[in-house]
Amino acid sequence: MIDSTFPDDLGADEFAREYPVALVPARRGQLAIGLPLLLLQVPGRRQGTATVATYRAQVKRVVAALRAPLEGQGEKLIPHAVAHPTADDDLVAEQASQELAFGIPSRMTPDRFPDVALMLDLVTAIRARAETTPADGPSAGARTGAAAAEPAPQGPADMSVPALDDAVALRNHAYERRVHRGGLPKLLWALGGKGVPDNAGFGGWLLRTFWLSFTHTLPRWWWSRRVTRGLIRRSRRRAGDRRGWLGAELNVARGREDLFQVMDGVADRQVSRLRLREGKQQREDARTVLEQLLTLALLADLALPRVGGLLPKRRRRTARPVVLVHVPHPDEPGARAAERFLRVYAKAQAPSPTLGPLVVAVGRFSEALVGELDPERLDAAQAGRALRLGADRPVLVDLQEEPFERRGLPIRCRPPRRYRLHWRTQTALASGTTALAVTLGGVSGGATWLEPAPETGCVAGDSTAPNRAAPGEVHPAEWYRTALRAIDAENRRAEELAARGRTVRTIVYFASAGPESAAGTLFDGIVPELRGITLWQQRLNSEAFSDDSRVPLRVEVRNTGRGFVRAAEEARKLAAEVAAGDRTGAREVVGVLGFAQSRDSTREALRVLARARIPAVGTTATADEMQVGDYYWPLTPVNSTEARVVASFARTKRLVARPSGAGCTPARRAIVVQSPDDLYSRSLASLFKGDFVSGAEGDGPDGVAELVNFSQEGDFDLSDPGVFGYSRPRDLADKVCEVLGTDSRTVVYWAGRTRDFAAFVDALDARNACGQRAVTVLAGNELTNVAQTGEFEGRGWLRLYYVAHRLPDADPLASRKTQQFVAAYNAFVASERGRDPWRDDGQAAVTYDALHVLSQAVDLARADHSVGRSAVTTALRSGVSFDGATGSVTYASGSNAPPRDKTLVVLRLTPKGPRTAAACGAYAQGQRYALQGPPCAP
Repeated sequence: MIDSTFPDDLGADEFAREYPVALVPARRGQLAIGLPLLLLQVPGRRQGTATVATYRAQVKRVVAALRAPLEGQGEKLIPHAVAHPTADDDLVAEQASQELAFGIPSRMTPDRFPDVALMLDLVTAIRARAETTPADGPSAGARTGAAAAEPAPQGPADMSVPALDDAVALRNHAYERRVHRGGLPKLLWALGGKGVPDNAGFGGWLLRTFWLSFTHTLPRWWWSRRVTRGLIRRSRRRAGDRRGWLGAELNVARGREDLFQVMDGVADRQVSRLRLREGKQQREDARTVLEQLLTLALLADLALPRVGGLLPKRRRRTARPVVLVHVPHPDEPGARAAERFLRVYAKAQAPSPTLGPLVVAVGRFSEALVGELDPERLDAAQAGRALRLGADRPVLVDLQEEPFERRGLPIRCRPPRRYRLHWRTQTALASGTTALAVTLGGVSGGATWLEPAPETGCVAGDSTAPNRAAPGEVHPAEWYRTALRAIDAENRRAEELAARGRTVRTIVYFASAGPESAAGTLFDGIVPELRGITLWQQRLNSEAFSDDSRVPLRVEVRNTGRGFVRAAEEARKLAAEVAAGDRTGAREVVGVLGFAQSRDSTREALRVLARARIPAVGTTATADEMQVGDYYWPLTPVNSTEARVVASFARTKRLVARPSGAGCTPARRAIVVQSPDDLYSRSLASLFKGDFVSGAEGDGPDGVAELVNFSQEGDFDLSDPGVFGYSRPRDLADKVCEVLGTDSRTVVYWAGRTRDFAAFVDALDARNACGQRAVTVLAGNELTNVAQTGEFEGRGWLRLYYVAHRLPDADPLASRKTQQFVAAYNAFVASERGRDPWRDDGQAAVTYDALHVLSQAVDLARADHSVGRSAVTTALRSGVSFDGATGSVTYASGSNAPPRDKTLVVLRLTPKGPRTAAACGAYAQGQRYALQGPPCAP
């Protein structure tokens, strides 16, 4: 008796646990996760001592262990096939499809294999032609006469395969096989009889012309058009939809040939190669073509019905089909056939791995196959995790010799859910009940059935991230230098006015490091900030030439290093310069512009500036903890406001895609990702988690939130106890996929930095995006630096929502000031090389308004003519108000809190650019959070 336990190799316990769960998951949506081709390599002759008999025993044991949980009481519990090729010309896909179609578990889907059945008939005919066609047989262009004529109708009883040497013969043979399988074609064929004798006279002619046309010719013509449309013509397909697979594979989807003409062409190309002697590579290539056709047909059949939904046919898809491939010993016949199938399957699975079977091959694999497939070498435990989370490459597990010498681990059966009624029966009952209800509703005159269905559409549209376009030219160093030159030019204009006796003052802008790389520039946001400064300086200095009440401003740009690491140091230098009293006239510093990020270093810098009594206006540093002292005025809403709005948005708005693809649903669970060493990230993550878990009364149900740390540098010193940390993007991607597999209503809330988010997205993409599942990400304003740069294009699975501080100019709610700013910005960048990536980014507008705040305070302070820091501070404390590029800016008198009802926008990244999902605050005059309802109202 064969031992049916799995060898107790390293990690085998986890594999034995995950294997049945991957086949029958707790949630049907997990069946959509594409599983990798799994190669289990037995020791075989690797040790140099194993015989063929030992090899066979090892393979049989592993196959038996994997097959055991698929059967029970003599019947299949899960659709499966065990393919064991015994000759090199065997087609493994043929064996697998025939076994899968035999003994299908009752009332379970998929239960129909129309493409496989048709392709088997055609492949069989092609192989028969190769066996019967003489070496000097006629070419396709020489066929004439009876060979191309319509044969007389034959009954379906004769199932032998004649020499089918043209497209018409292929079509007739395939239709006869279809008639043999039953259904309406068989009924019509039977009604037509077995044909009409040639000497039947006028009556026979009428019978052939009318009756047989109705029962034989017309059904065959209609069937031929239908299968051609299904296999050839449908080129506009959704992801995972394999309809039209043959047209796409042979590049004939746009041609005028029908299916049988296409297959006749395949036969013309392959028949002569199939007749070559064994060992010729062309003969093997021809077998590969036929194997590929059958494999694609099998995958197309197994892709239907789709996973999810309430339709009876879909609900009965409760288990994943399995194909076990018994690979013969390398010295035995059939080994080449097995490896041929594995090559073909890996290639066919790559473009759309969802909804396919789990294919597990057991045996020894040639170096050529391993090199071609480039599998990921894992132990059994890691392979088990790949079955749970999916993978984008085949997986190879090397089983050791020693575990085969003792009893292994049993793999328990996990029976799938079974239904009492067949899906056709339930569909008929549901249809009849619906028809009756509609009829009764119409008779009663009630109009309730006319009420609109509950809205399930996704907020800001159903589309995902844009498809990848041609990469735009990025010239970060050039753009950076251009912006600095523009600021220098405006400084010279201000100094010229100072030389004429005008009052001119200086603002210091604390920036991060200059462009170190293209990616770093996209993530940092320094270029749009410099452009915002330039645009305000240009406007101010132009107005100052004719308006003596305006005070022109110089701007000094000071580099504080990457991530503002030297912010406190530079602040101390500035404080020392101011205290020395050497800066007078136009060089007198009256305020500071910054900072763009909330970090421990920038918070300390604000403390230094406050002790030196130097007023500062912030840009996009939003952490509540940044409000230290009485000399800092943030421009944007703080994290506590942002977290409250975004948590309410996640709970009340439909942003998470349903597994079925039919609309969206509010989030009920959140994975909150923070960088523990980052002040901004810690602050925002903690606030969001609290607001999401316990929402305001009437603001959607409470949610479940899990906080995780992510630091590519492995810096977890400031992490809270009990919070797990990830340093590799791949591990975090695995965590997200695991949670999505258990609860589809999960949103990923990203409170970290843009650089880390880009690495996380790349890791998800490499992991097949959780099996092509839509992943919804909600992020803070940090991602505005890069969301519009094209960095995330081509990730069709990504649903990205992020916070911004101004409305897109195309939004009908955008104010006239916002539109004017965008027009000025576009004019500024029009002459620069490359595609500008920040056209719809809010960072330039924020810096523009922040400098406007300081400028207005300086103008108000001009009354005492000295325009010193003290006067500017007093002006700021008295309140500043104007309509800006980001909306209404109104600071309350006597307070240094952010402007009242400051604009906060949630945008959605779509193929047509950002779309507004929620707009809160005073994006226009008269707008207030309290009057705007969820998610804005507190």
